[in-house]
Amino acid sequence: MNLEEYFARTGYKGSLEKQDLETLTDIFQHHIRAVPFENLSIHCGEEITLELEHVYNKIVRRNRGGWCMENNQLLGWVLKHLGYDTSFLGAYVFNPHENAYATHMTHLILKVVIDGKAYVVDGGFGVSYQMWQPMELVSGKDQPQAPGVFRFTEKNAIWYLEKMRRKQYIPNQNFSNSDLLEKKDCRKVYMFSLEPQTVEDFRFQCEYLQTSPDSLFMKKSICTLQTTDGFRALIGWTLTETTYNYKENMDLVEFVTLEGEEVEKTLKEKFNITLNRKLVPVNVKGFYTI
Repeated sequence: MNLEEYFARTGYKGSLEKQDLETLTDIFQHHIRAVPFENLSIHCGEEITLELEHVYNKIVRRNRGGWCMENNQLLGWVLKHLGYDTSFLGAYVFNPHENAYATHMTHLILKVVIDGKAYVVDGGFGVSYQMWQPMELVSGKDQPQAPGVFRFTEKNAIWYLEKMRRKQYIPNQNFSNSDLLEKKDCRKVYMFSLEPQTVEDFRFQCEYLQTSPDSLFMKKSICTLQTTDGFRALIGWTLTETTYNYKENMDLVEFVTLEGEEVEKTLKEKFNITLNRKLVPVNVKGFYTI
C-alpha cells in the first residue's frame, strides 16, 4: 500500500506539502469523482471485509468502489499518512419510510481537525446526499455546496445532518413518480456523536448489512459516482444522471431503464468498473432515494 498508487487511482496531482483545508478539499473531490459508492460485491457473490489491505486492493488495484466503511476507511488512511488529525465517527442513518434514525451505527464518517477547527469528511454516502466539500462542524450554519445546502444541528451532544435540495426537472415523465425521487425539500440524512470509533466497532454492521434480508443493501444493487456537475447512479436496472443547477434552482434528473447486457457495459463506460463475477441486479422497492 502506498500513497502514490492511491493518487494515481484518483488522479490527484496537487501538492502534498500542506495539511490545509484547500488541499484536503482537493484530495476529497478527486476521491468521490474517481471511486464509486457501491455495494455490487453483495450481488455478485463476493464478501465485503474491513481489512484495510483488502479495501486498498479492491479500490486502488481492482478499480472498484465500496460503501462507507471501505471508502472512508481508505480515505482516513490517506489523510493520516499525510499528517492530518483524523479520527473515525459513527453515524445512524435516517430512514424516511419509518421517519426515524437507524438503531444500529452503520455509517462510518471522518472527523478532521485543521488549525483547531473540526470538519466532517464523508466520502461514502453517494447520490445527492454526498457532500462535495468537508463540512465545518458547527451547529445551525447553512453550508451551501453544489449538491445543495447542508446543515448540522447539535442537540444534547448529538449532531444531526440535513440537506435542502433544489427542484427537479425529469424529462422522461414515465419516471416522475419514481420511488427513487426524493419528494421533500429538506431531508434528514444521519445523526452522530463525537465519540471516537474504530473499524472494529463496525464489524457486526458490515456483516449484517450484507446478509440480513432487512438490509437495504440486500434489496438494491447500487453504484453511484460523483461527476464534475452532478452524479450518476445505477440502481438495479435503472440508470440516472443528475446535473446540478441545470437551470436556476433546478436539477436535471434523467432516467433510463437498461436491458440485460447493458448493465455490465454501463458499469464499464459510466463508472469504470469491470466485475470479476456475474452481477445480479436487484431493485426491491424501498426507502432509498437519489
